[in-house]
Amino acid sequence: MARLRDNDLWALVRAERAALAEDLSGLNAEQWRHGTLCGQWDVEEVVAHLTAAASLNQWRWVRSMLGARFRADVHNQRRLVEHRGSTPAETLERFHAIIGSTAAPSGHTPAYLGEVVVHAQDIRQPLGLTRTPNVDALTPVADFFARRDFAVASRTTVAGLQLRADDGPFATSTGPLITGSTLALVMSMAGRAPYIGELDGPGVPTLRARVHGAAA
Repeated sequence: MARLRDNDLWALVRAERAALAEDLSGLNAEQWRHGTLCGQWDVEEVVAHLTAAASLNQWRWVRSMLGARFRADVHNQRRLVEHRGSTPAETLERFHAIIGSTAAPSGHTPAYLGEVVVHAQDIRQPLGLTRTPNVDALTPVADFFARRDFAVASRTTVAGLQLRADDGPFATSTGPLITGSTLALVMSMAGRAPYIGELDGPGVPTLRARVHGAAA
């Protein structure tokens, strides 16, 4: 697969943020408090986390992590609180303000595209929102997740398994086969168990055991 340039990846990030903002604009108060696929965070907390992630350059990230003694959960919670508004409307306004941001702690741009893609589905799937990210945005994320553990242990999760998207060009080469949509493959590599049910092939039981084992 041809690797996209950073400018192209950031354009995809902007498009996915804008799509999520559009979905969020129609939520009611109860939906903003709804649970997500992202641990204990509700919808508003995930949105605040995305705003925080898009507001940190390398220096700000290092300073925050030092202050948290390199405890990622403490760092994430502090930055989430910082970027959460006094109301969901204010939280959404703050998210709108970073849609075009290219701030990031490192040059791993596919990972930051992946953060938006995965967290958007963390919100949409429990709420029954059916928007699917563009396969052009999903493919570089799938490729990165299969090659490297970064924010999630995606490479470890699918080590020794062959993955093949049935709606795009993403594929890996060896091992028991797993097929499905690029979205389901991305979300499963990110450890989101509900998406494993959308996959087929002899490698699925191994993947399911690994994801459930990591969550235990």
